[in-house]
Amino acid sequence: MSDTQTLIENRPPSVATLFLERVAATPDAEAYRYPVPAASGQGPDEWKSLSWAQAAERVYAIAAGLIELGVQPEQRVALASSTRIEWILADLGIMCAGAATTTVYPQTNAEESAFILSDSESRVLIAEDAAQLAKAVEKRAELPHLTHVVVIDPAGVETADWILTLDELEKRGAARLEKDADLVKERVGAITKDQLATLIYTSGTTGRPKGVRLPHDNWSYMAKAIAATGLVSSIDVQYLWLPLAHVFGKVLTSGQIEVGHVTAVDGRVDKIIENLPVVQPTYMAAVPRIFEKVYNGVAAKARAGGGAKYKIFQWAAEVSREYAKVTQDNFRRTGTHSAPFGLAAKHKVADALVFAKIREAFGGNLRACVSGSAALAPEIGYFFAGAGIHILEGYGLTESSAASFVNPGEAYRTGTVGKPLPGTEVRIADDGEILLRGPGIMEGYHGLPDKTAEVLESDGWFHTGDIGELSPDGYLRITDRKKDLIKTSGGKYIAPAEVEGQFKAVCPYVSNILVHGADRNFCTALIALDEVAILGWAEENGLGGKSYADVVAAPQTVAMVEEYVKQLNGGLQKWQTIKKFRLLPRDLDVEHGEITPSLKLKRPVVEREYKALIEEMYAGTREA
Repeated sequence: MSDTQTLIENRPPSVATLFLERVAATPDAEAYRYPVPAASGQGPDEWKSLSWAQAAERVYAIAAGLIELGVQPEQRVALASSTRIEWILADLGIMCAGAATTTVYPQTNAEESAFILSDSESRVLIAEDAAQLAKAVEKRAELPHLTHVVVIDPAGVETADWILTLDELEKRGAARLEKDADLVKERVGAITKDQLATLIYTSGTTGRPKGVRLPHDNWSYMAKAIAATGLVSSIDVQYLWLPLAHVFGKVLTSGQIEVGHVTAVDGRVDKIIENLPVVQPTYMAAVPRIFEKVYNGVAAKARAGGGAKYKIFQWAAEVSREYAKVTQDNFRRTGTHSAPFGLAAKHKVADALVFAKIREAFGGNLRACVSGSAALAPEIGYFFAGAGIHILEGYGLTESSAASFVNPGEAYRTGTVGKPLPGTEVRIADDGEILLRGPGIMEGYHGLPDKTAEVLESDGWFHTGDIGELSPDGYLRITDRKKDLIKTSGGKYIAPAEVEGQFKAVCPYVSNILVHGADRNFCTALIALDEVAILGWAEENGLGGKSYADVVAAPQTVAMVEEYVKQLNGGLQKWQTIKKFRLLPRDLDVEHGEITPSLKLKRPVVEREYKALIEEMYAGTREA
């Protein structure tokens, strides 16, 4: 058995066990950094640190506090908060109590939050602030299992018999530990590998999210497998800003515990640029949209600097892409990142003029970034690779505990998601679908055995719903999507049919609508209007006698449809909203192959036919 196999197969039953082992091994080492606003309210944030021992003190107090509230093993405790140090401490506290974390995005509306809390039968909700508490208060009658809400930030919150602050919970826990010092360690010692650790709800085509059941063994495996890749070490500094309600953010906390490096935590996306020079991370994970924003920002700054400066940037960008492609190809063939003399000379000049400044903006110490949750545009990937910001794309799903594939360090290949993590098996089905099997695969969907059986075979193979191809040496390239879900470049899943159906429910003039947004930073729509209905509306609104095409093109018509789009957006989650739309010059029909005889939309046909309109809506949102 290889060292890697031994490392993975001899894993402990839970990340809670790993945490206790980490605390015992390096109690005084720095574990976390987090920002605290300046006392004066002015100036930059002050960054504070927690050692592993200090973190453990709070984690044990939270765990004991939950036990004091009556939380039993495998019962769910929901977490509705943005990414912050308290999220990590609370999650670890929940797991150390033997309970399971139900993750809730803080942006989730009250109705969907209530569904998640109810479906998971969560007993306690740890809410970030008054806004998150208000959702539970509004829907309390629908939540018979919810006994307590614990509020992290108590500003504007009135405590009651069922509402307490996180500080109060920790004090209750500390008091309990004074009487029973081994309480938490006994709970952790009783955890089995098949015990539920996390419930993460992921969007489905029905409009109701499905709860993905991830046992403790999933996270223990992930921690060991990440360490086995050799991509991170104990001297690394991770900058963690990703949503911890998302499986991509969550898995990074497991890997850190196993490796023992420092994690700087701050989920405020608007602070990323400000934080990077302060944190000076050696690695960080991000979704493609962040890299798109950085690239667009650099390009916009160059363009604002005048014609000569922009031309230098454009030249440097082309050099960067060419250099990345050549050096990656040469590494594949020879094992060295070599480039011809002329290209190397141009790259050296471009580095001095452009690339060095980009690396400095990332803090100056960045070895690599991990990109996941959606596809990174190759032209963006090659640009950063040539600029010395190595973006290691990975692939995984909520159902596979996030990480199934990741690009290896020096041998990474832009445009692929790399090789499977140690211990994960992959095969390509006859129809091209990617199938996965291994210790990271979910137990199933919570309370949905039929849905589980649709994707999880009895022998452990999981159907991802994605289409891909494997290179002879094991690199995976994602080529298409089998499932009727799209994912934005921010990593959010959207069921387009759900949004389209809702629009048809509010707009009486629509005939067909196609929502587009896969690997984009926002959603758009192509809308075809019903000819009879819209011509009737035209007669009543001063457009009588005009052709269908002329009516559709009229500003009054566009303004009318825009009001219905606004109405639609008011009932959607932020990431589902339609930011731009275009009215089609004619309705979709069977004759043009755009819809089937049973009137089902043929998405690829429509997107191909109206590609120019789609690209027009995204013009300027990402530099080419």
